[in-house]
Amino acid sequence: MESEALIVDAVRSPIGRRNGALAGIRGDELGAQVLNGLVARHDFDPGEVEDVQLGCVTQIGEQGWNIGRMVPMVAGWPETVCGTTVDRQCGSSMQTNFNAATAIWSGQLDVVISAGVEMMSRVPMGSNGGDLSDALHERWQIVPQGISAEVIAAEWGLTREALDTYSLESHRRAVAATESGRFANEIVPVEVSAAGAAVLVAKDEAPRADTSAEKLAALQPAFVPDGVVTAGNSSQIVDGAAAVLVTSEAAASRLGLEPRARFVAFGLSGVDPHRMLHGNPEACRKALERAGLSWDDIAVIEVNEAFACVVLQFAQDAGLEDRLEDINPNGGGISLGHPLGATGARVTATLLNELERREARFGIACMCIGFGQAIAAVIERV
Repeated sequence: MESEALIVDAVRSPIGRRNGALAGIRGDELGAQVLNGLVARHDFDPGEVEDVQLGCVTQIGEQGWNIGRMVPMVAGWPETVCGTTVDRQCGSSMQTNFNAATAIWSGQLDVVISAGVEMMSRVPMGSNGGDLSDALHERWQIVPQGISAEVIAAEWGLTREALDTYSLESHRRAVAATESGRFANEIVPVEVSAAGAAVLVAKDEAPRADTSAEKLAALQPAFVPDGVVTAGNSSQIVDGAAAVLVTSEAAASRLGLEPRARFVAFGLSGVDPHRMLHGNPEACRKALERAGLSWDDIAVIEVNEAFACVVLQFAQDAGLEDRLEDINPNGGGISLGHPLGATGARVTATLLNELERREARFGIACMCIGFGQAIAAVIERV
């Protein structure tokens, strides 16, 4: 490595429920506000940014036309700021973290923004896809993610009660984090138009303070009649954007930027697409091995809550069932929502702030990915 890949800052928009507070704004416009909010936190000329790597899963309609280039243009940044769009499905903006860090480690770039956006109210999930190849179906048993979640729950012996209990705790943690102000340092308030007037949105909409074990137990299975996976123990469909400013050591020094953390290592894993949600432990193992670390070194663990079964399966396989308090301590996709392309950058911001709150050194974030992949990143607070 020619340079450390330093995380100068990481921010996100508030997360809006489907058809909620953010539904009136386009993804490129929301992303632009987040980028401008990121730059506004520092005495920093956006023209110094060489590239915007932006994760977005449903690249069609308003999220088409290389939205990664559109976002800095809408933000009013100089035309010299390049941009591209990345789709590694749920891991898209963790992949852009990987891309940004790799570009800096290799010495090819000095200032990169890793970002993500997904407006699931406006651009429906799956609307960019078509029929799958017959050859694919001949070789692999392809199922919807909800069916895969049922397969995981059955194989790892996860009951409906266990999934609902975990989900209730996710909401409890997210509500507590909101009320105590833990998200204040990562949220960039955004302006939206409502009834012809400008409204400032500064708070997540998805966490439910009024949910309960009884309410979760009353929900019907979402994917199979006798299943255990429901809307209540799955991630919420939401809108949101996030961004991470990544620089080399030389650029940070030249621009007077104070880094908060650094990327240490990444890991990828590929798994059977029929059981597509169980790759997180292997991705983390690879990242930890590359970093020369073990789970004993990791203070905070972010596991994207695509489904409650994903986190509980991860804890089993990683041998972390006695450390659930360190996994998603401020909630996750079940309570905060999972804005597909933005989630990787969102969990990076949340992980960084929690490391600082605990005055801890190392954290890891991981997420499972459709069609059988997972990605993980280790960061170190500096």
